[in-house]
This record gives sequence, C-alpha cells and structure tokens, in this order.
Amino acid sequence: ACLVTWVQDLWPESLSATGFVKNDAVLKLVAEIVRWIYRNNDCLLVQSEAFIAPVQQMAGNTPVRYHPNPGDLSFSVAGNSDLPVELGDGFNVVFTGNLGTVQALDTVLKAAVLLREERDICFVLVGSGSRFAWLESEIVRLGLKNVQLTGRFPPSAMPAIMERASALLVSLVCSPIMSQTVPSKVQAYLAAGKPIIAALDGEGARIVDEAGAGMTCPAEDAEAPADAVRRLRNMSEERRNQMGKNAAEYYQNNFEPRKLAKRLLDLLMETKRRHG
Repeated sequence: ACLVTWVQDLWPESLSATGFVKNDAVLKLVAEIVRWIYRNNDCLLVQSEAFIAPVQQMAGNTPVRYHPNPGDLSFSVAGNSDLPVELGDGFNVVFTGNLGTVQALDTVLKAAVLLREERDICFVLVGSGSRFAWLESEIVRLGLKNVQLTGRFPPSAMPAIMERASALLVSLVCSPIMSQTVPSKVQAYLAAGKPIIAALDGEGARIVDEAGAGMTCPAEDAEAPADAVRRLRNMSEERRNQMGKNAAEYYQNNFEPRKLAKRLLDLLMETKRRHG
C-alpha cells in the first residue's frame, strides 16, 4: 500500500499566522511531527504551487506534486430566482465564506468607509465566523449603510447570491504564509463567472491576474480595493462580462472537478507503480 497526503496548509506556519499558537516550543514540536509525517509518505500533494518549496524542504526525499483544490460544480450553474436575502439594485460587491481573523475584514470595512458616499455601491458579507459579532458592532459604530451582513446560508443558496453579484471580493491579511495559499473561494468565484476583486498577495492574486478575471490589489490596503470597486463600477458592462467569461473559462481549464479527479487518479497510479 502507498500513503499519499494532500497538504492544504503549511504547518506549523499556519498556526502562528492565525495567532492560535504563539508558544515557540509548541510550534517547534509541531514542525518535528509534520516533518516525520511528510518523510513517511510515498508522495505529497500540495494545493498551491507556492507550497512546493517549503513542503519539499521538510519532506526530504518524498516527492511533492502540485494538485489544486477543485471547484464546486454547483457554483458554475446559474442559481434560481429565489434569493435567501434581498440584494439592492446597485453595484453589489459580495464576499462569501468564513468571516475570520485572516480575511482582513477591517480592511473591507475601511474600503466601505471610503466608498460611503457612493450611494449605488454596497458590500454584502455572506457567511459566519469568529469576527461576525465584531463586524456587527463595527458596522453600527461606523454608521455604515453600505455594508450588509447577511449571516450564513446553505451551499445550495450560494449560486443564486453570486448570480446577483456585480463583483465578488476575496481578501486576506498581509502575511508570507497567506501569500502562498490559494483560498478555496477563488475557485468558487471563478466558477460563478463574475468579475473578482482580489485584495491579497501571492498565489491567489496570480491566478486572478492570469485568468484575466478581475482586478487585484495588495493585501490590507483599503484604498486599493475601494479604487478597484469604483473602476469596476465605472467599466462598461461588456468589459465586466468579459472578465466573468474569462473566469469561467479558467475554472473549466484548471479547476473543473472531473478533470482534476482524472489527474489525481493518474498521480496515484504513478505513485503505486513507483513503489510497487
């Protein structure tokens, strides 16, 4: 039998980046355990090309191969007309998923402050997480009428919400570890076929740029996403539609689940032959 592990996060770096573990001795122990696990695999798969070098450094002679997370097929199918939440008729910038510590949500609110006089622009934050209560209080404190905090909905509701979005927003904190990570929502956004505003560094931004699927800007720079929203809003509908088409095409070519399943099977068979 062969053992193959699919690495989704860099350990122990992710623990320190999120702030969950700050004790150096614990982080060193985790690193030793991870190193032992990696070196006792027959092959390691990584979800980001930027993971290859740091994982290989810990993996010794274990081969490391890039295998991205697939998108969700449901996001590439137009949603029905029944929205679980009311969206305005203006330019809706929709953020979906975890509302946590690494999503740079303070930057999103700062961008909303900069755009508060643009009456047709609204930020719609869909999801839940550790910063949900903080977002609720900050929206009230800042008097932000252009931010809608909807709460969480089942995955089946997301295609309808994304279909009504004018643009989809992904953001992360400025951190070396985060710049190496591709947030799973990037694949979902590409599948939805909508322009993307990527307020992050590294691999996630590279994919959006390579796809021609939207606009990228540095992590934790509130003025940059605010400017990107304005520029997208002021673009012709034809140009925005082209970005959406580029996104959907890139998704089909790079993250379509059936294609990636076949590629994964090939990788597993190759590993089996090598260790057979």
